Amino acid sequence: MGINLAYGPSDEKESIATIRRAYDLGVTHFDTAELYGWGENEKIVGRALKDVRDKVVIATKFGFTRSYGVDSRPAHIREVVENSLGYLGTDHIDVLYQHRVDPNVPIEDVAGTVKDLIQAGKVRYFGLSEAGAKTIRRAHAVHPVSVLQTEYSLFERDVEVLFPTIRELGIGFVAYSPLGRGFLVGNPRPAAEYPEGDMRRQDERFIPGNYEKNLEATRLLGELARAKGITVPQLALAWILAQGEDIVAIPGTRSPKRLEENLGAVDATLTQGDLARIKEILPKGGHGARYRGGSLPVWD
Repeated sequence: MGINLAYGPSDEKESIATIRRAYDLGVTHFDTAELYGWGENEKIVGRALKDVRDKVVIATKFGFTRSYGVDSRPAHIREVVENSLGYLGTDHIDVLYQHRVDPNVPIEDVAGTVKDLIQAGKVRYFGLSEAGAKTIRRAHAVHPVSVLQTEYSLFERDVEVLFPTIRELGIGFVAYSPLGRGFLVGNPRPAAEYPEGDMRRQDERFIPGNYEKNLEATRLLGELARAKGITVPQLALAWILAQGEDIVAIPGTRSPKRLEENLGAVDATLTQGDLARIKEILPKGGHGARYRGGSLPVWD
């Protein structure tokens, strides 16, 4: 997402180089969406992975409108999928997510449409993003939901209430923004210091009052990380991976250097003592909701 949306300007050549470097280092799961530049991000992902398409999993999403409303009508889903296939330069999408639940379209209709696309060979697996237990169960009854994607990190724990449901149903979990929208990467700034268009300007975790508390928590995490010979991002990603073998983290980056740092989390082992210390530092997550005015969405 950060290549085309929400985190300021980027360099396309460096971004493609980062994606290719990720594959060279063993990454096989790449996540994009129609929303990320309205096809521009999908084109970049497609170009970067063209030569290894049969060796990777590409996930994309439908469901937003250009005015940032939602639209999951069956005809719109089919239109977006055809566009995404063209942008990605592929004949199938490995994982297709509903990006956000559309309250105006029964989830059964959404699941049924994706089921038809799977049967047609254009999609392989059905995913939901930011959906609640009732919605997940209703969709799953029409066609198996393979994965739920929702924000999850040391700073954002709300989704844990859904873990019993998805584990009961055998649904995997993908954690987006696993580094707290960059707060845990290092040198975070207060919200007002980010440029217009950067989503962190609207993130309560970066506003005065919460910012200082989160900065102190990050400092304490840094002490633990240094004692283990790793970085805070590696600690944060290792913590997510320690929550279960059914959980995948998708840290976004436009930098090969950051990529390599992130991948170091795979080799980091957290003891029960480490996990207990992290819980002491952040017992319920970070300070402040992830969106101004309260955490979104309201899951159902």
